Amino acid sequence: MNSDLLAPLDLAFWNIESPEHPMHLGALGVFSACSPAAGAHAADLLAARAAAVPGLRMRIRDVWQPLAFGGATREPAPDFDPLDHVRLHAPTADFHAVAGRLMERPLERGRPPWEAHVLPGEDGCSFAVLFKFHHALADGLRALTLAAAILDPMDLPARKPRPEEPAKGFFPDVRKLPGFIKDTVSDVGRALDIGASVALSTVGVRSSSALTSEPSGTRRTAGVVVDLDDVHRVRKAQGGTVNDVLIAVVAGALRRWLDERGDGSEGVAPRALIPVSRRRPRTAHPQGNRLSGYLMRLPVDDPDPLARLHTVRTAMDRNKDAGPNRGAGAVALLADHVPALGHRLGGPLVSQAARLWFDILVTSVPLPGIGLKLGGNTVTEVFPFAPLARGQSLAVAVSTYRGQVHYGLVADAEAVPDLDVLAKAITAEVETLITACEA
Repeated sequence: MNSDLLAPLDLAFWNIESPEHPMHLGALGVFSACSPAAGAHAADLLAARAAAVPGLRMRIRDVWQPLAFGGATREPAPDFDPLDHVRLHAPTADFHAVAGRLMERPLERGRPPWEAHVLPGEDGCSFAVLFKFHHALADGLRALTLAAAILDPMDLPARKPRPEEPAKGFFPDVRKLPGFIKDTVSDVGRALDIGASVALSTVGVRSSSALTSEPSGTRRTAGVVVDLDDVHRVRKAQGGTVNDVLIAVVAGALRRWLDERGDGSEGVAPRALIPVSRRRPRTAHPQGNRLSGYLMRLPVDDPDPLARLHTVRTAMDRNKDAGPNRGAGAVALLADHVPALGHRLGGPLVSQAARLWFDILVTSVPLPGIGLKLGGNTVTEVFPFAPLARGQSLAVAVSTYRGQVHYGLVADAEAVPDLDVLAKAITAEVETLITACEA
């Protein structure tokens, strides 16, 4: 059983979920359709292929045995039926409108926590597939691997997998329960103290009420496509990395959006959490999360687009020099040292405390450089979606795919009814950066 126990960070994601804040990742892939029946055929293919993918058969079950008291295990579902997870919807003219409503629905926790929703286009020339994977089942890279397993086969070089490290048992002796609970409470408190110290490091920097909200349980999504060549033009002119430019674009877009909605950007420098993968190439664990993170202030209050980019580049260079195991990353790594019962008892507290650590999530999701297909239908766009932390109204995920950058935006629908305005601001910010570089 030990080899199937959820690793500590997976267990944390499993326990901080609430009905208003489901902890699943998403990706909306838009396909060009070979025929009006392509969507229905795609749904049949996904269901048939899912039955043969072991990772998609895994459910998560709470465990109360002494060796894993308060933990959870990943195990094959005895009654797995892919038809419970793959759903064909009615034709729609707006993929994002449907995706938003589907993203707000928590995954059913009693069966393998993933879904694939096929959305035929009303035009008959396209369809979309929304994949949802619980964060306890997969991080972005693992979710991509699972999704790729039910798309058309890709001609990729073979990789030799490394055996997964067994998860450790957390409670070896039931007679030690009183002391174990005491230590658990202490460990949870230590996690919150680290989170508070991270938050105090940004005291005096104002966020924005537009980025915070009481949980409504609603979701809205939007997608933006940017030419990767344009991003490289800015990078070559100003230095740094593609990721630096993409983060600076978010900062500039937030400034435009706040000013347009009347909230104002003066003095606003929200704290952004930038997740960092701890997976090593060709040796990554086949299951679970391997994440840390950087914390940085987005220079939303700076009116100069090139100065914003310089600030982002400097902050990211500083974070890389320090490494992903310090600052915000230390909070994620601390999950490895909290017993299973601690995650169960402290999950709600950690969820509440997320607002102290950061104001907005900006994450990058890797995609293969080759074209993805399903039933011979080519993926033309891929929009990644991140979960919303409690008390936050917006999350940004970004992927590069076949010469384009895809921004996937997820927002609380009641707190951010104007998500389309922010989407347009991303496009405008790229154009502004290009103009500034050429001036």
